[in-house]
Amino acid sequence: MSAPLDYRGAGVDIGAADDAKHRIKALVESTFTAGSRGAFGGFGGMFRMPENTRAPLLVSSADGVGTKIKLAIDANRHDTIGHDLVNHCVNDILVQGATPLFFLDYVAFGALVPSVVESIVRGVAAGCRENGCALVGGETAEMPGVYTPPDYDLAGFIVGYVEEADVLGAGRVRSGDVLIGLASSGLHTNGFSLARRIVSERMRLGPHDTFPGQTGTVADVLLRVHRSYLSALKPALGMVHAMAHITGGGIPGNLARALPADVDAVVHADSWEVPEVFLALEQAGGVARDEMLRSFNMGVGMIVIAEAASADAVIAHAAAAGVPAWVLGETRRGTGDVVIG
Repeated sequence: MSAPLDYRGAGVDIGAADDAKHRIKALVESTFTAGSRGAFGGFGGMFRMPENTRAPLLVSSADGVGTKIKLAIDANRHDTIGHDLVNHCVNDILVQGATPLFFLDYVAFGALVPSVVESIVRGVAAGCRENGCALVGGETAEMPGVYTPPDYDLAGFIVGYVEEADVLGAGRVRSGDVLIGLASSGLHTNGFSLARRIVSERMRLGPHDTFPGQTGTVADVLLRVHRSYLSALKPALGMVHAMAHITGGGIPGNLARALPADVDAVVHADSWEVPEVFLALEQAGGVARDEMLRSFNMGVGMIVIAEAASADAVIAHAAAAGVPAWVLGETRRGTGDVVIG
């Protein structure tokens, strides 16, 4: 007679899941804000809309961190990837003028490791606290046969709000506006499939080797946390017409999403100095500049479109939050294209 089967023998350790939940309880509760309702461990997260709102729209987004997660796994450094995730999602709804309310995360393992779950959620909680965003729920799944240990995947879901009259976007953009660039903190969460290939195959470096031209390791340089622009731009939202979060597709692909059909954006390539990390990847990989601009942010993490008269004030607000900003270009009559020259 065959031996009886159980869930653990099939690759799912309920005890490890319970351990992970115990480890993250305090981290989750550290993010609770005035709108948080309910307690840790509920079947659904609850949140109360802010008082004194008039005609609020909920703004939501879902995202991951791409193959940056593979570098975190290879480096055995799991405490920043969740922070990346939150900041990326915050920036995505910020471009519509939205303030974050709450966040949910999803992490799936081939074999659940409670200490790794704790590290990941520690990063998520840090991102939520930075952005005043409550972590109201999530899911930790163990999926043997789908993921091969030590691999795991991570996704995030954010909800924020904006008054309907204050929604930002292409409809506000006019010819003669200025483009304001805000500096990135590094690669952020895009281009890592190409970056990892260049590092491993052309530079022949591992995560703990020194990155060329830098004092830190490959992991130190490439795992820098994706910058949130909420504190830099929230005070200036009333001056802003539209924004573009520079993620996959680079400046050309994302700035075009913020333009009406009759306006072009002219980006002056000499208005900023491309950070050394991108130049090192470009040289080692023999990557054409056009391909670099499509694959990476090249040092520009967010682009703001505003009236020329507001440029100095937007730049000053960014500087007060510790984020370098500068006039990147301008808009002109056209056909919705991005011109980089």
